[in-house]
Amino acid sequence: MSDQGFSFTSDRLREIATDVLRFARERGASACETDVSEGFGQTASVRKGEVDTIEYNRDKGVGVTVYLGQQCGHASTSDFSERALRATVDAAVSIARFTAADPCAGLADASLMAKDIPDLDLYHPWPLTVERAIEMARDCEAAAFAVSPKITNSEGASVSTQQAHFISANSAGFIGGYASSRHGVSCSVIAGSGDAMQREYWYDSRRAAEDMAPAAQIGAIAGQRALARLGARKIKTCDVPVLFDATLAPSLIGNFVHAASGGALYRKSSFLLDSLGQQVFAPIVNICERPHSPKVFGASAFDGDGVATRDRDVVVDGVLQGYFLSAYSARKLGMETTANAGGAHHMIVQPGTLDFAALVRKLGRGLVVTELLGQGVNYVTGDYSRGAAGFWVENGEIAHPVEEITIAGNLPDMFRNIVAIGNDALPRGAKQCGSILLERMTVAGA
Repeated sequence: MSDQGFSFTSDRLREIATDVLRFARERGASACETDVSEGFGQTASVRKGEVDTIEYNRDKGVGVTVYLGQQCGHASTSDFSERALRATVDAAVSIARFTAADPCAGLADASLMAKDIPDLDLYHPWPLTVERAIEMARDCEAAAFAVSPKITNSEGASVSTQQAHFISANSAGFIGGYASSRHGVSCSVIAGSGDAMQREYWYDSRRAAEDMAPAAQIGAIAGQRALARLGARKIKTCDVPVLFDATLAPSLIGNFVHAASGGALYRKSSFLLDSLGQQVFAPIVNICERPHSPKVFGASAFDGDGVATRDRDVVVDGVLQGYFLSAYSARKLGMETTANAGGAHHMIVQPGTLDFAALVRKLGRGLVVTELLGQGVNYVTGDYSRGAAGFWVENGEIAHPVEEITIAGNLPDMFRNIVAIGNDALPRGAKQCGSILLERMTVAGA
């Protein structure tokens, strides 16, 4: 085992990838692509001060996709022996032979492949002992209980660390990969008693452990959020401004990414079909993709096809500049790949000048949403309806918590009716977006 904790070196993963390409060529494949990966980690959880679970994980795998002309087959294995690799290639070739030809199948153009792969500072191993992880989890949970005697129960606090590395390669001449890390601390507690209980949580997650908030701070925020939910009540059905706080605003951007992705577009299951160059957001909205940002989630020098990524502006002054396309979906649409095989990369929604408190004042009278329930999004029509909880606002101030409501709207209208974007984005995810204030939604209550 290497000093990094991996069982295989990066050079060994590269050798395996190279062998797979050779085996596929020997079996008559016209093209091949492969991913070789290994990862490991641990998670320690406590509940009410007692150790709840200690989990260790270690896995590895090889995925192989072969092409016989425009026939495609895929197989995978967790066995790195030569015999298993050859058998996996054989399986992929066999599947390809019985698969109908797809005129859009195949590798991306060789000229688009990433050649110079920069170090994006994504790997920060954390030499965390399980004893220290348990201690941190206890500190986190204890800080939540210390917020108030009204914090009566806990669903637990956990501390996790994960490390992985991989090599991707294809027969168009691309080979590359990197190591990455993800560490996290989370806490979920319950305030109140009987029928008046409320649950809330908080977490932080970063590439480097030292960038995370202290465990006690995370626990304290979880406790404060649970306490603030006590006394939640229903409200009457109304049409009012709605503010998605910074924990939920990225989900709206996620809805946009899904609708603007190649798979949804070529299946004609997106309300953004044929929307390039059109006003799809309010003019204040600017969204960029910055895949080469260092030390963040969503950063990558290449996509799942091996195509080199680049900075790009996806939305400028509310106008849609580009979709999220892989080589395959681009061919289906008669367009060029945007290096988004595998999904969107690190995205930044340009922040406004208002913090959360100022956004609440701007809202005036309406709803702050802090929790969403269910998956009520129709991407064909854009209809949006989800269970929610949060806080009612009167005269620019939070009046009381709200529960058992449903918020409804239509995503195209919601996007065009964004009134403000906060400067309070949380750095713990791949989509950096502050709180989003919408001009109006239907809030269904009592």
